[in-house]
Amino acid sequence: METTEKKEKNIVKSGVKLSFLTLLSRILGVIREATKAHFLGTGTYADAFGIAFLIPNLLRRLFAENSISVAFIPTFKGYLEDDPDGNNRQETQQFLNATFTLISFLTAIVVVLGIILTPLIVRIFYKGTDVNGISETAILTRIMFPYLMVISIAALFQGMLNTMNIFSPSGFTPILFNLCVIAGTVILTKLNVFPGIDKEQAAARAMSIGVITGGTIQAIFQLPFVIKTGWKVGFTSLKKTFTNPGTKKVIALIIPTIIGMATYQLNDLVSTALAGRAGKGIVSSLQYSLRLQELILGIFAVSIGTVILPDLAGLAKKAQWEEYNKMLLNAIKIIAMVCIPITFYSLITGREIISLVFKSNAFDDESVAKTLSVFIFHIAGLFFIAVNRIISPAFYAQGNTKLPTLAGIISFGANIVFAFVFCIFWKGPGIALALSLSSVINTILLFVFLKYLKATDTKAIVKSTLIYCLKIILFSVIATVPIYFLHPVFTAHFADKGRFIGNGLPILFSAGIFAVIGVGLLFISKDEMLFAVLRKFLKRGSKK
Repeated sequence: METTEKKEKNIVKSGVKLSFLTLLSRILGVIREATKAHFLGTGTYADAFGIAFLIPNLLRRLFAENSISVAFIPTFKGYLEDDPDGNNRQETQQFLNATFTLISFLTAIVVVLGIILTPLIVRIFYKGTDVNGISETAILTRIMFPYLMVISIAALFQGMLNTMNIFSPSGFTPILFNLCVIAGTVILTKLNVFPGIDKEQAAARAMSIGVITGGTIQAIFQLPFVIKTGWKVGFTSLKKTFTNPGTKKVIALIIPTIIGMATYQLNDLVSTALAGRAGKGIVSSLQYSLRLQELILGIFAVSIGTVILPDLAGLAKKAQWEEYNKMLLNAIKIIAMVCIPITFYSLITGREIISLVFKSNAFDDESVAKTLSVFIFHIAGLFFIAVNRIISPAFYAQGNTKLPTLAGIISFGANIVFAFVFCIFWKGPGIALALSLSSVINTILLFVFLKYLKATDTKAIVKSTLIYCLKIILFSVIATVPIYFLHPVFTAHFADKGRFIGNGLPILFSAGIFAVIGVGLLFISKDEMLFAVLRKFLKRGSKK
């Protein structure tokens, strides 16, 4: 039997590996969006692809990810723990077969109905006069709808592996997905496999084929690792599927959580519907902007959240509340130390960042301006979105899913109201502002709800967070002043050096100055978080 200390070290080690793979996936995700920008820009076909991919992807997030994380993993774990010697292995295998059949059967029905009803579904996102947009979105949606089925099966395989503490194969599959989409788009477009149609239209269809190929490979890649564990997956009768005690438990666990999960996904749906009706290029510009934001979140918020959740759960179980409060507060402070300066820096250098990553071919100056107009408002909410992903594990660690769900529902309502109102006046930027404001509301609610958690020192956490955030804001303002004046000078000097040098070097020089000033101020003020991070790296370096 592993000791508790060894288990915790293994969890952190796995979390670090998973975070690295997530980071690599997010970087490739940005490259995927840059590929899309190169071929599609912010035109009609970029919007069509964005909407078409949103539909099956939303269903995937709502049902596949939700059912695996909330329902399947705990149930499968229960089977394994109840039968440590493997005496009732056949019963567990029957459960796996029943779950595989359930997922395959239900997603197949949804895919068939989705393909049939696609022309009606896509009209939600368009004004009735945009015949070309509706037609192409319907074609792309029908190509990508089967993605729901293959990615749901991939999610089941991931759940099986993660339950047995095998994380790397599942962490690697999004990397394969992004590579498939990138390669599929470039190769199929260059080979001109869709003759007789517009080049951008052909690229959108090539990208759609890349999506369904990538999803299929995600499932196939994990299968050998699943088989290696000694478990199999296969079909069983529908009668056995719906009468199996395990699948009945899975279904019972899924239904209550779908409502909460739906609020988050409906945010995307409603925002995209409003953007689609607001004008050409708004859907795609919002997606490009969010991809940059998600890269930052993937590096920091998701990584920290992945590592602290099991530790918080362990501390809560042992009733070590002082350590629990300290860990939560330090995680929030680290997020503030990173995200607040990045926000200030990005507000100054946003145009060059977008141009460096996306500007080429179909993504012209107009596309840069559209994306910048929404990026400014997206990046303003970065800290709040990131800190939400840090505070939520504090609730989950104590088995409380109701309060963060309630916070999500309220912020969803606020986002819908804000988006409807702001879209009338500011279109894309208004939708981005609505998301950031609703994230602020979500953060406030989570802090308020902390007082309902057992032994959580909410007053001390809120007070320390506010004081620390004010300090970081002050330091960020001081660090921003020089680059406010110097960055335009750098940009003008390298303006004729091409996309990568012309945008990259001004970003690099400005970042260097900003970082030296910011880190210097933290060092002078003897910032506890800075020194904690430095000690961590020095300790790791000494071990090597």
